[in-house]
Amino acid sequence: MRVYVVGNITVDENWAIADIPTKGSSVHGNKVSQDIGGKGANQAILLSRCGIDTTLIAAIGHDVNGQWITKKMRDETLRVLPAALFSGNSDTSLIFNCADGDNAIITTTTAADSLSLETLTQALKDAVPGDVMLMQGNFTFDKTRSLFQLAKSRGMTTVFNPSPVKPEFALLWPWVDIAVLNQLEAEELQPVGVKNLVITQGAKGATLATQTDQAFCPAVAAQAVDTTGAGDTFLAVMLASSLLRGTGIDPLSLAHASQAAAITVGRPGTYSAFPVAAELKSLLKRTT
Repeated sequence: MRVYVVGNITVDENWAIADIPTKGSSVHGNKVSQDIGGKGANQAILLSRCGIDTTLIAAIGHDVNGQWITKKMRDETLRVLPAALFSGNSDTSLIFNCADGDNAIITTTTAADSLSLETLTQALKDAVPGDVMLMQGNFTFDKTRSLFQLAKSRGMTTVFNPSPVKPEFALLWPWVDIAVLNQLEAEELQPVGVKNLVITQGAKGATLATQTDQAFCPAVAAQAVDTTGAGDTFLAVMLASSLLRGTGIDPLSLAHASQAAAITVGRPGTYSAFPVAAELKSLLKRTT
């Protein structure tokens, strides 16, 4: 079984600021760090660190940032496709971390947008029934729908984390097996009929709703240093927990995910804040 994460990869620049600036204002800031980022890459890296056979399908640019990304990704155990670099610049995210632990993010999508449906389909050519395809909201509605339809035609399990949100994503639920959304996304997209629906509620916890049951998992208490990447940690570890145990998404999956997310929010940065493989291996052995 392999998980194909079809999404994006970016260079994240983390800046410390006092508060989110209002329109027309100027504020002082301090560049704190530079990390690998992008929701697709984040989730793929964490899945692979959990021991899941993972392929990331994302565009890396033919620039200095692309060279840096390629070097960093050699430290991970996942496979990255396509092998050819995008002719333009790699995508970049500017992450503004406020003094209260909240954040705001600006992200480019030029490299991700360069991936044609044909290229993405080719990267999925080895997928077989029982494999998993995980997507975020990085592509157009038409491209996202086509990929979900392709995955379902091949007997794959489909997972959707529709962020950034596009209103048309509300039409995609017939092709989604597992959906992970925060409260605002759920209110906007109304994921009715999804077999496994997880709604995250930040520091409160997360709710799992299946066709037959509903469960709530409280968040693990943590001193928030930087919340960036916490949602990606939660999703990846939740999915890995269920796959490694051969179960569907269940309360233990959410408990493992909450424990991992608490590690991430207690550290600064994105990539550098993620639990390492040894931490995840130990965490995933827990039975509560």
